[in-house]
Amino acid sequence: LNNFVLSFFYLQTFSGNTNADGVIQNKLSHPIRTRYLRFLPQDWSAEGWIGLRVEVYGCSYSDVADFDGRSSLLYRFNQKSMSTVKDVISLQFKSQRADGVLVHGEGQRGDYITLELHRGSLALHINLDAKLHPSSGHVSVSLGSLLDDQHWHSVLIERFNKQINFTVDRLTRHVRTGGLGDSLEVDYELSFGGIPLPGKPGTFLRKNFHGCMENLYYNGVNVIDLAKRKKPQIYSGNVTFSCSEPAAVSATFLSSSGSFLQLPADPGDPVGKAEGEDEGASGGWSAGFQFRTWNREGLLLWIGLQGAERLLLLLADGQLRLSHHRSAVQSAEITVQGLSGGQWHSVSVSLKGLQVSVSVDSEPASSMLLGDQAQPGSTVLIGCPAALANQGCRNPTLTYQGCMRSIVVNGHPIDLYRVQQGLLGNYSELQIDICGVRDCLPNYCEHEGECSQSWSTFHCDCSGTGYTGATCHNIFEASCEAHRLTGSASGFFSIDPDGSGPLRPTVVYCNMTDKVWMVVGHNSSVAVSVKGSSLQKPHVMKLNYSATLQQLSTLLHRAEHCQQEVLYRCRKSRLFNTWPSVVTFAFDVGNGPVVLTVKSHVPLNDKQWHYVRAERNVKEASLQVDQLPLRFLEAPSDGHARLQLNSQLFIGTASRQRGFLGCIRALNINGMTLDLEERAKMTPGVSSGCPGHCSSQNQLCHNRGRCIEKSSGYVCDCTHSAYGGPHCQKSVSFEVGTSVTYTFQEPFSVIRNKSRQSSAIYAQSSKSRENVAFRFLTTKAPAMLMSVTTYHQQYMAIILAHNGSLQIWYKLNREKQPDVFTPTQHSLANGKLHRIQLHREGRDMYVQVDKDINQKYRLSTDRELNMIRSLTLGKVTRAGVDEEVLQAGSRGFIGCLSSVQFNHLAPLKAAILNRGSSLISVLGNLVESNCGELADKSSSHSLSDHTDGENRGKERLKNSEKSDSAVIGLIAALVLVALSVLAVMMRFLYRSRQDRSQQTPSAKEKDPPSEPELNYRTQLSLHSAIRDSRKEYFI
Repeated sequence: LNNFVLSFFYLQTFSGNTNADGVIQNKLSHPIRTRYLRFLPQDWSAEGWIGLRVEVYGCSYSDVADFDGRSSLLYRFNQKSMSTVKDVISLQFKSQRADGVLVHGEGQRGDYITLELHRGSLALHINLDAKLHPSSGHVSVSLGSLLDDQHWHSVLIERFNKQINFTVDRLTRHVRTGGLGDSLEVDYELSFGGIPLPGKPGTFLRKNFHGCMENLYYNGVNVIDLAKRKKPQIYSGNVTFSCSEPAAVSATFLSSSGSFLQLPADPGDPVGKAEGEDEGASGGWSAGFQFRTWNREGLLLWIGLQGAERLLLLLADGQLRLSHHRSAVQSAEITVQGLSGGQWHSVSVSLKGLQVSVSVDSEPASSMLLGDQAQPGSTVLIGCPAALANQGCRNPTLTYQGCMRSIVVNGHPIDLYRVQQGLLGNYSELQIDICGVRDCLPNYCEHEGECSQSWSTFHCDCSGTGYTGATCHNIFEASCEAHRLTGSASGFFSIDPDGSGPLRPTVVYCNMTDKVWMVVGHNSSVAVSVKGSSLQKPHVMKLNYSATLQQLSTLLHRAEHCQQEVLYRCRKSRLFNTWPSVVTFAFDVGNGPVVLTVKSHVPLNDKQWHYVRAERNVKEASLQVDQLPLRFLEAPSDGHARLQLNSQLFIGTASRQRGFLGCIRALNINGMTLDLEERAKMTPGVSSGCPGHCSSQNQLCHNRGRCIEKSSGYVCDCTHSAYGGPHCQKSVSFEVGTSVTYTFQEPFSVIRNKSRQSSAIYAQSSKSRENVAFRFLTTKAPAMLMSVTTYHQQYMAIILAHNGSLQIWYKLNREKQPDVFTPTQHSLANGKLHRIQLHREGRDMYVQVDKDINQKYRLSTDRELNMIRSLTLGKVTRAGVDEEVLQAGSRGFIGCLSSVQFNHLAPLKAAILNRGSSLISVLGNLVESNCGELADKSSSHSLSDHTDGENRGKERLKNSEKSDSAVIGLIAALVLVALSVLAVMMRFLYRSRQDRSQQTPSAKEKDPPSEPELNYRTQLSLHSAIRDSRKEYFI
C-alpha cells in the first residue's frame, strides 16, 4: 500500500484552469480512503490573479431536490390525521430568493406548522391547542439573515410537547408554546416548497420556495429518497433531483472610495439579447441591475449626456434618487424609496425621447422630463472615483459599496467574466463571482443590544440595556473606587460585580472617605432585639440584601478584605504580574496570532499589586494595565468571530514557557471568579496568601498615593495625588496673589474613546468628561479660581462673582452664548475653607460645594473641550473670554488655594515640584504652604475653640476680682453644703421607690428608646465604626 501511495503521488500531477470561470475535473486512477487531503500548488496562470479553489467529489451522500418556484413535494400520511407530541425536521437549503415557504402542514382544528423564508430570514410558526385556545398556543421565532445568498444552510426543528429547539447554521433558539395542548395535529399531508390550495396541485397560497433542498427528513423519513423512488405517499410536482446553478453572476464593490465598473453605453450582444424589446433599436436607451447593500450613501450609476449634462442614480440617506444635472447650478431629481436594508432590489433606468424614468422592484416607474432629447455618451459608470474626474465624472457622495448582479445595458446582458478578463470595459477593486455581504447574525451585540450593519462594520445600539461599549459589553463600574476616580461623592451607585458576566448590576452605597467603602444594604437596618437565643434554640433572622447570593459571592471572592457588621464593606483588589515593564495579551482565532502589548514607564516587578484586564469580543480586543492608557485592536473584517478553546487553563505557567514567580489574586474569567486558594492547596509550588507592607489592611498612603514595597519598609509615591508628604497628606497651596499656568505639550483631548471611533459612520461622538476638585479660602471678590482654554476658542472658568457667589462658565460653541451656572447664591469669600468638586459627563454636570450643596445641571451641548491649550490658576490676561470672566481674571486670586485636581493632573503640585519647566509659567511668588490643612483643622475645632474662649474669659474675670476672694470662698462653702443635703435626699427617694417596685406582682421592662433616637444612635455607631476601621478598597 505504501508503494502504491508513493507511486500514486509521484505519477499524478493535476492540471488546473487557465481562466476565472473554467472548471477542470481530474479523476483519480484508483479510489482512495483518507481523512485528510493536502494540496501542493506547483504553478499558476500568468494571465490572472493567484487563487485556488478545489472541490473534492466523493461518493454520493445526499439526496437533492430542485424547486423552480412552481413545484412542491407532498408527503401524505397513511391516515387521515396525524397527531404527534414529538417532531424532528431537518434539511439543508440554498436559494437566491428572499421569500418562500419551505415546510407547511395544518389540521382542521387549527393546528399548523410553517417554515418559511421572509426577507432573507428563516421564520418558524407553530400553533398548538388551536381549537380550545386559538391565540395562546401560537409561537413564532426567526433566525438567520441574508439566507438568500446561494450558500447551503442547515435547519433543524426539534419539538417535544411544548418545548421547541430551532437551529439554523448552529445558532439555536429555545422557545415554549403556550396553551394547554401538547400535540400537533396535521391532516392528510405535509408539503415542502409551498402551501398548495386543496385539490389544486401547483397552485399556492403564498410565495413558494425557489432553490434547492437536500437531506430532507421528517421524523426519520427521507422525503426526497421516497420521491426519487416514486413511492405512492409522495407527490412530486415539477421537482427535479439535481441542483441547478443560477445564471446570475455577482460582483462585490469593495471600496467606498475606489471601486467602479466602467461599461460601454452600447456594448453589443455577444452573448445573446435579453428578453423584450431592444431599447437601442427604437431610439431609446436603458440600463438595469440588481443590487444589495447596507450603506445609506453611494453612487449607483453615472450616465454622461450631451455637453455637461449628466444623469446620476445614487443612494442618499438610504433613499434612491435619480438626478438630472443640466449644469453646475441647474438640476432636478426624483426620489423613489429607501433601499439600504441589505436585501436584493431590481432597478431599471430608461431614456426615451424627452423623458427619463426609473423603476424599483415591482413598483410603478417614476418619470421626469429632460427638456431636450438626450442620448448617453460612449460610457456609463457604476461608481465614480476621484481618479476618473478628468473624464467628466463628478461624484457628490461616496462610491457604491455592495453587491450587483444581472447587469443589463441597453438591452444587452453584461458578462462579468469578460470584464474580468479585460475584454469588456474597465474596473477597479471588484470581486467577481461572489457577493461578500455580511450581517449581524449571530447578533454580535450582547445583552439584547440592537445590531445595525454597514458594509464594512456594525454598530450596537445599547439604549435601554443598561450596558455600553462597542458590543454592549461594558456596564456599570465594577467598584466604588472607579466612581471615586471620576470625581463622584458619597452616594448610591449601580455596581456590576462581574463586569459583562451573567450577573445583573446591583445598587450599593459608596462611602467616599480617605478609604472607599462599598456598603451592601439589606432590609433590616434598624437594631433588632434578640431574646432567649441558645445553642438548642438559636435566634434566626432572615436578611434580604439588595444583592443576590451570586452577586454577594462575587463581591466576596474579589475582595481583599471584607467585614460584616450586618453590612458588607469591601475595598479594591489588584492583580499582580512580574513581567518587567511589559504585559502582553495574545490570542489566535484561526487567522494568525494577534498580540496586544502595554508598556509601562515603571517596572512591573516592583513587589506591588498591579491590575490587569484583558478582553476579546467579536468587535475588538483590549488590554488595560493599572491606570496606563487602554490598548485596543479592532477585529479583522474577514476573521473568525468566535474563540473556541478546548484545552486546560494554565495559570502561572504552561508547557515550554517560563513560569510565573509572584502573587495572583481576584482572577475573574468571563464573569466567573476562580478559587485560587483552594487550588493552591493541592498544587505543588503554589501557596495561598501574599504578605507585604502594602497588602496590609491599614491604608498607608492616602489620597490616591501609591504604596511601594521596599526591602526594609515602604514609601508613598504621591505622583498622581494632589497632596505631598511622606503619606500623601500634605497640601500644596499658596497664599499670595499670583497665578500658575500649565501649558499642555501638545493638543490634548480630555477623553479618547477609541471604541466609539469605530462607529464614527453613525455620527455618534463620544461623551466629553471633566473632573475638577480643589479647596480655597479667600475674602476677596471677584476672583478667578481656575480657567481652561483650548485652541478652538473654547473655555471653562470657575470664578467668584462680585457678590462672592460661585459661578461656572462653559463656552463649548463659539457661535453661541456660554452656559453659566451658580450653585450657591451666598458668598464664599467669607474667610472659610471651601471644597469644590465638579464632574461633567456629556451634557450632564454635577457640582458639589462643601458637604451641603449637590447640584445637577444640563449644558446646552455635549461637545468636548477639544485640543486644550492651557490651564490657569489665578490671574488671567488672555483675551477670548466674556467680559465678566475677564474682570474676575484681571483681579486674579488672593487667598489660599490647595489640592487642585483637573482630570489626571495636579497642576499646583506640578508647579511646586517642577520649577523651571517649560510647561509651567508662574507669575508672582509661589511657595509651598499648609494653609489649606491649617484652615481645615481650624474649622473642625471651632467648637472647642469657642469653649476655650469662654474658659479664658472666666479666668480673666477671676483675676480682676482678687479683692473679693473671701466673699467668694464663703459662697463656695454654702454651695457645697447645699449639694450634700441634696445628694442625701435623692438617695432616700431612690431606695423608697425601689422598695415599692419589689412589692408589685410583676415588673415592667424598661421602654426601649424611640425609633428616631434608635436610628440616630445606629447612625452614630455606623459612622464611628467606619472612621475607626477603614481597612480595604474593593475592585
